[in-house]
Amino acid sequence: MDEATAPQSMRISLFAWPLVALRIALMLALLMVCLPGYYLWRLLGLPRFWPRIFLAGTGLIAGLRVTVRGAHHPNALLIANHVSWLDILAIARATGSAFVGHSGLASVTLIRHLCAMNDTVFVARHDRASVAEQVEQVRFAIADTGALTIFPEGTTSDGTGLLPFKSALLSAAEELPGGVTVQPLLLAYEEAAEMAWVGEEHGLTNFLRILARVRPVRLVLHFLPELEGEALAGRKAIAAAAQAAIEEEMGRAR
Repeated sequence: MDEATAPQSMRISLFAWPLVALRIALMLALLMVCLPGYYLWRLLGLPRFWPRIFLAGTGLIAGLRVTVRGAHHPNALLIANHVSWLDILAIARATGSAFVGHSGLASVTLIRHLCAMNDTVFVARHDRASVAEQVEQVRFAIADTGALTIFPEGTTSDGTGLLPFKSALLSAAEELPGGVTVQPLLLAYEEAAEMAWVGEEHGLTNFLRILARVRPVRLVLHFLPELEGEALAGRKAIAAAAQAAIEEEMGRAR
């Protein structure tokens, strides 16, 4: 993408850097407050809530403003579209959810450690032998947090439509624990094109330009009715039904 075709939002104004620096400093300060609390609560065997505080607080610092429509079912496997790194902050704020991530993330020590604090389930897409272990991780994550979120597109979209849902990412959802519901979730940004991390944009660039925004980032979370009956007949059925439900709601939300 050359400079002539690059969106204006990708260029950060010199005057925006103090805001970026302030927000990063606040995020680091919040992390320093939450880390001791997390370990103390873990040592005492108290219910976890520090990861939710950190993720929700980070979203607020970044300018994220979330509106919730519909009801979040307790003990739910949430199947959501994926637009931005802000998605995780918004969903965690609304539900306290843990997340499913690609196993490749676990190869980075720092990321693996931070993800483990929020009960992240790492899915090996092509390792069917690990499915039993993944199912047990799903059971633990939902029991500990009350929700677990999967982004079956496997990457971020531009927010104006959906990429095909990859049923392989739902392999751990084929044998759900009793009492767990499967609930589609639409994330609808007011300025989706500005928030999306797509194309050749570097992840750090996306992070910094969002922090450079003065205007708030407005996002609506649409919690849709849980899947039932034939829609739960295996991972391919779950993927197809969830995608259809989110696409339908996306059409109504425009």
